[in-house]
Amino acid sequence: MAGVLEQPMQPDSVPANVKKAMDNAVKFHSQEIMSDSTTGIAVFSIGEIDQTLSEGFGIMVTKGAVTTNFLNIHNSREPQARYNAKTGDLWLTAVAMAGTGVRVEWLYQIRFQDDGKAYIKTEVNPYDVQKKLLRRMGYTIDGENVTLYDEDRVLTTVTNTVTDMGGFDEEKPLWIGEQLYYDLSGEEPRVVFVPGVKFTTGLALTYDDMPDLSAPFTVDDKGDCKIDEITVQETK
Repeated sequence: MAGVLEQPMQPDSVPANVKKAMDNAVKFHSQEIMSDSTTGIAVFSIGEIDQTLSEGFGIMVTKGAVTTNFLNIHNSREPQARYNAKTGDLWLTAVAMAGTGVRVEWLYQIRFQDDGKAYIKTEVNPYDVQKKLLRRMGYTIDGENVTLYDEDRVLTTVTNTVTDMGGFDEEKPLWIGEQLYYDLSGEEPRVVFVPGVKFTTGLALTYDDMPDLSAPFTVDDKGDCKIDEITVQETK
């Protein structure tokens, strides 16, 4: 398969006017993303700084009475957060790219110091995840049937129903990287991605018949990411 992301994505920076407002803030107006009453850990998105809109930037993490602000993290497009008390990891997603047919996310592994202050232990770049998936994913095409593989293991076969786009692109018909995000509903994250189809006409990738694929996602103490067995994600 081919990869949409051509190079590592660069982290966003909060606009200068918003940064100035944050530096001189009297009050942040925020919205709760997650709260764990047992551990006293909560995550909020910053909506306004006094009377200044945050322009979609700013995450607050609290543990007890201690608050840590991560001002350069995007909080638009409904970020998710989940705390795993067994490992001490707070997982947070943030938008990297978004638009019609596009959903790409950062994943942050956040830990806490003894004083309750939060810090980012690992920042997972979407490009690095795409690279790992490209080493694993393969496909064959037989007529209108596309079979997807995780290395030598068949994942699924789908039938293309798009008939007005001139057929599959001859050189690079299947791509990943334009839909690459995370499911934090379990104790550990799952990476979710959807292959896109390129046809001979039209510039945009098409996802009409492609399945959502997912896999357990772990990060070791050195910050190295591991993607476990890929499966077809059940539709809810």
